[in-house]
Amino acid sequence: MKFEISIPLLGFDTLKEVELQKVDEIFMKMQSIEDAHISFILIDPFVLVDYDFEIPKSTQELLEIDKNSNILILNIVLLQTPIEDSIVNFIGPLVFNTDNKKMAQIILAESSKFSIAEKISTYLKK
Repeated sequence: MKFEISIPLLGFDTLKEVELQKVDEIFMKMQSIEDAHISFILIDPFVLVDYDFEIPKSTQELLEIDKNSNILILNIVLLQTPIEDSIVNFIGPLVFNTDNKKMAQIILAESSKFSIAEKISTYLKK
């Protein structure tokens, strides 16, 4: 599924379009359409933690999100070996409107209970 980037990804201002590919029930791959060398592994944060935040009104308007919109929230993950050492960026979630194929990254407030780099092992059930 291809998505138009409505708000540039931090550090990747030139990306305009990406494609999402399902890896499994938890992970997805986001591949740049313009540059085959740029891709990200994404994770469904809701399988790890009770993840709740407000999408800024300006982002909702830009992505044309309303109460009936189908949205997908994913976070960038830096895969490590072993997988438990992988790092999740909870502070910069990616918001995808699957109805109109627009996406954006938002940055949560510093007072958020999450951080930019948290080990997956912190959230795995023991």
